[in-house]
Amino acid sequence: MPNTLEQLSSNRVKLTVEMPFDELKPSLDKAYKDIAAQVNVPGFRKGKVPAPVIDQRVGRGAVLQEAINDALPQAYSKAVTENKIVPLGQPDIEVTKLEDNKNDVTVEFTAEVDIRPDFDLPEISEISVEVPDVEVPDEDVDERVETLRQRFATNTDVDRAAAEGDVVTLDLKGTQNGEELEDATAEGITYKLGSGGMLDGLDEAVTGLSVGESKTFESTLLGGAHRDEKADITVTVAKVSEQELPAVDDEFAQLVSQFDTVEEMRADLRGSMENMARLDQAADARDKVLEAVIGKIDIELPSKLVDAELEARRDQVNQQLAQAGLTVEQYLEDSQEEAEDADEFWTEIEKRSLDALKAQIVLDKMADDDEIGVEQNELTELIVRKAQQNGTTPEQEAQHMMEHNHLPEWMEEIRRGKALASLVAQATVKNASGEVLELDRIQADGSIAAEATEAPEAEAEAEAEDAEEAPAEAEKA
Repeated sequence: MPNTLEQLSSNRVKLTVEMPFDELKPSLDKAYKDIAAQVNVPGFRKGKVPAPVIDQRVGRGAVLQEAINDALPQAYSKAVTENKIVPLGQPDIEVTKLEDNKNDVTVEFTAEVDIRPDFDLPEISEISVEVPDVEVPDEDVDERVETLRQRFATNTDVDRAAAEGDVVTLDLKGTQNGEELEDATAEGITYKLGSGGMLDGLDEAVTGLSVGESKTFESTLLGGAHRDEKADITVTVAKVSEQELPAVDDEFAQLVSQFDTVEEMRADLRGSMENMARLDQAADARDKVLEAVIGKIDIELPSKLVDAELEARRDQVNQQLAQAGLTVEQYLEDSQEEAEDADEFWTEIEKRSLDALKAQIVLDKMADDDEIGVEQNELTELIVRKAQQNGTTPEQEAQHMMEHNHLPEWMEEIRRGKALASLVAQATVKNASGEVLELDRIQADGSIAAEATEAPEAEAEAEAEDAEEAPAEAEKA
């Protein structure tokens, strides 16, 4: 199959591909067969209509078009492989020549496509990044213990006015100019006085009220159609309960854990929190190594790919905001984002999107250069993880993968993960204390795998030496 490659820019090429008759003929025969099975022609059984009759009834042009559409993807893929290019996105294809001499049909088409830019990876072993130490302050452990106390607390209904620390059941009704607001009205809300997180002024209004008593106060609504608007809130106390927290003693430790003492329980909590912090540390290290690699590479991204990526990302963010009933300004007010306004927010979103695109290109190149493959067990592990994340079964995820043709995409996800792991393994990662971290020893739960022991042969030799020395030691004794 003759083809030529023209470099249109540093990241876009034009393939010109000629499909001779011998390559087109199987698709042409298939087209006649498929059309014959669809048309009804008097005097002929379905599927047995001769080609000349189909040409007369349907048109030779329609047959050729179907044959070309069938043969073209394979011809394009073959040309891509022969020219050793890596397409980014779908090609713009145009049939530029069609010569039909019945038994000698020649087709030529062009395919313009963005390709992965040509670049060299930096020397990964020279990259060094620093991540925070894994630290779990006593205060964090205390907070986790307090959460357990809250979970196992007992509530006793009391016949007195509500006070800070009580658990109250409330009915709320919001109004504006005397008209009730549906999205600011609710019944049977359970709330712990003094915990915050609800309407401003609620704690002050409820404190001192007994069951059946009400009070009206003005506050700013936190959500719904009237978010950030002022409203009059009438709160009625339906129940007051006094909360009694269990004492932190060995009996409590046995109640909430598998340990006999408070010290053992706290040690286990600290260990779990350290494991989680270690996973965060490893994720931070991966991000920083990849960021450092990208920072050393000058990649000119194809404009069409960039535009498509930014549009898709903007649509995704807008959809998420709409589902949450938020504007960009409202989101920035509630979140920890550093952006001060909408323009700065979208600028940051674009930067993150382009960095993610560059990261994919870098990892794909590394996976190709290192000939990283995907094992069946790795695909199975990914399916199991996706099932856990989505609350489905591995069988359902596998079926979803096949129905929606996600296999190539998921295999690419695995290859990129392995390439990233290789990058991090080659770089130097230190914590704030200057210790070089062995991230490959961190297991899925955040614990650290034990260092490899001596090889069986070495252990056997050591045991043999000990056995030889034993008689001599016995004589000395």
